[in-house]
Amino acid sequence: MTTDVGTPLNDIADATARAVAEDPANALVVFRASGATEGTVGSAITLGKYTVRVDEPPALGGADTAPNPVEVYLASLIACQVVTYRFWAQRLGVTIDELSVSAEGDLDVRGFFGLDDNVRAGFQAVRVTVHIGGPDTDQRYAELQQAVDAHCPVLDLTTGRTPVETILITD
Repeated sequence: MTTDVGTPLNDIADATARAVAEDPANALVVFRASGATEGTVGSAITLGKYTVRVDEPPALGGADTAPNPVEVYLASLIACQVVTYRFWAQRLGVTIDELSVSAEGDLDVRGFFGLDDNVRAGFQAVRVTVHIGGPDTDQRYAELQQAVDAHCPVLDLTTGRTPVETILITD
């Protein structure tokens, strides 16, 4: 996999910049998802024309028929990192011959089960490992990593504060 700096991703970024300059409202995009129960603790999540199934392992009440929610989060983080590395490599003119990303997170289930209200329900720590190769210098790849860390939307969801409003509708 070689990232060519003249590929359509730069064209997409340029076209987006022009559209946003013409009308800042063009910068706003709404993504939607909806879910329904499936099995004991599983769910079927609809994302446009796609369906993603999520379950839990037996130790958490599930049938282990699909990845669990925090695994789906890690998958989302990895996928976003891959896209953001490729995008920013082209923007910065950095060549990538090899790229793979892995992630792992530490979760203390006392938070989820309410066994200790001082323990977060989510990950206490997440580690992302990026293996990257190509002809550029270590300094250029470090510059690329800084750009990715600053612009990866899913990483930002974890490291920044995103207001979430929950609306409860009862029948």
